Amino acid sequence: QVQVRESGGGLVQPGESLKLSCIVSRSIYSIYAVDWYRQAPGKERELVAAITNAGNTNYAESVKGRFIISRDNAWSTVYLQMNSLKSEDTAVYYCHPSTLAGTYWGQGTQVTVSS
Repeated sequence: QVQVRESGGGLVQPGESLKLSCIVSRSIYSIYAVDWYRQAPGKERELVAAITNAGNTNYAESVKGRFIISRDNAWSTVYLQMNSLKSEDTAVYYCHPSTLAGTYWGQGTQVTVSS
C-alpha cells in the first residue's frame, strides 16, 4: 500500500511554475508536520519547505519568496507551489510526513528546469 505519493513534477523552462502534490494515505495518523525535501544528482537531500499542524511554515533560504507550502485541513494533501523556477531547482522532490509514530517518505517526483 502506497502511503505517501508525490505528483506534479515535470520539465519546465526557467521562470515557469509547477505545483507539486503529496497525497497522504488515510492509514497515516497523528501527523504534526510535513516537509518537502529535494535531492539533486550528486548532492545530499536537503529540506526545502515545512508546514506544521499550527500552519507555521519554514523555507530554505534558496526558495524563500518563490515557493509556497500549504495543506488541506485533513492532512490528506500537501502542496508545494514553485514559482520562478531556476535550473538549480532541478532535483527529485520528496514528501516527508512526521507523525507521533514515526516518519514516512514517498518515492519522489522529478522536477527538471531547463531551457
